[in-house]
Amino acid sequence: MEPQLVKSAERTVRILEALASSHDNLTLSELQQRTGFPRSSLHALMRTLVELNWVETDSARSAFGVGPHALLTGTAYLDKDPALPFAQESLEDLRDEIGQTVHFARRDGAHVLYLATRESREADHVIPRVGRRLPAHVTALGQVLLAQLTDDEVVALLPDPLAALTEHTVTDLTKLTGELDQVRTRGWSYEREQGTYGVSCVAVAVDYRIPATDAISCSMPAGLGPAEVERITEAVIKHTRKLAATLRREGIR
Repeated sequence: MEPQLVKSAERTVRILEALASSHDNLTLSELQQRTGFPRSSLHALMRTLVELNWVETDSARSAFGVGPHALLTGTAYLDKDPALPFAQESLEDLRDEIGQTVHFARRDGAHVLYLATRESREADHVIPRVGRRLPAHVTALGQVLLAQLTDDEVVALLPDPLAALTEHTVTDLTKLTGELDQVRTRGWSYEREQGTYGVSCVAVAVDYRIPATDAISCSMPAGLGPAEVERITEAVIKHTRKLAATLRREGIR
């Protein structure tokens, strides 16, 4: 039997998730549309969250966004993760070797959560990734971690059809599971412009847990030639395996 959720606690979490996933502040009506909660209880919860600094609002209290205490909680998660200092060191070494932007992320259900990033020093503009949560099926990070699961587990986990971020996103669940079979065979994933136009990514799972929950990826221009992609892939594999061995040796699980 599944545990019953405390209604007010569940609603509070769903509100914060809705606000965090929106690029803009949301009005009470927009929050009601996204959550489906009754307006009366939603209004009371929002008043409490504002008073506790978990939610910010304008002077007219017409629109709401995530507040500073949400940031404090997220930062505490990063500070207490025992794998993260080792992962950050690996990202530094990998970025120095290949000169491209690299990421460390963890699967969160049907999504991936970015925990660390090292940007290419030649990047024209930086898009903050730490704390971002993206659908697993659109990223190389997510695909290599989904490949740790069985096809039945993937089908049960992901929506059907899959949401598209670009015209190259795989939206057919059967096609995706076919690609995951190839990932399992070769040990790494590769996607080209499935999540972002002009960008391709390669990712390798950090196998210090079974099944692996974390992965390292490299984001690179989609126009790179095969030889350069191969060089980058080999470097990602090398540094990810080294990180996994270090985490196992340190007893981190």
